[in-house]
Amino acid sequence: MSAESSIGVADGRRVRGDASRRLVLAAAVDLASVEGLDQVSIGRIAEAASVSKSGVATLFGSKERLQLATVEAARLRFVETVIEPARELPRGLGRVVELVDRWIAYSRERVFPGGCFFAEASADFDAKPGPVRDAIERALADWSGYLAASLAHARSLGDLPALDDPDQLAFEFTAMLDLANRDSLMRGTNASYVRARRGIAARLRAAGADPSAFAAVSDA
Repeated sequence: MSAESSIGVADGRRVRGDASRRLVLAAAVDLASVEGLDQVSIGRIAEAASVSKSGVATLFGSKERLQLATVEAARLRFVETVIEPARELPRGLGRVVELVDRWIAYSRERVFPGGCFFAEASADFDAKPGPVRDAIERALADWSGYLAASLAHARSLGDLPALDDPDQLAFEFTAMLDLANRDSLMRGTNASYVRARRGIAARLRAAGADPSAFAAVSDA
């Protein structure tokens, strides 16, 4: 076989390997959002993705590495769904409103079948020290940090003149959104999203925002 042919074979294997990895991780994040990240094992994901256990083992090597890859795949899906669309808007209150609206849509429309992936994953691993818990914590910290930074930018631009603590407000927003996600799953209703929107709108008003600027959030 020529060197050129060898490169072609290697490239073909890499493409097939990447496709298999995407297939397995898509099944893993969806399963974990419903059954819990602790249920993500080589055997269980092989069954869910309709591939061989040896194939999953070859791709990931161990349960922990599979779980870490699942967390990263979920993080990327979240960023693509919530963060990147909001970044198309300039910094300020408009971006904050878009982040909230995108998060609610992410939960309500079940981007993950079990609601927010990270709510389920953190419940599984919050008391289990190790690399998987650390990866979940980093993803959650990235989201809350980005939300707090967006609120701080809105304040610096004069959109939230009465805001004294962006980190505190980001904490409150996250608490309301997480509860709306959980309540929606438990009750099978969207009413909790309406309550979260109203609560967030009230906090924005208290921070000095022009109500007309966040009608999308305050709308039931």
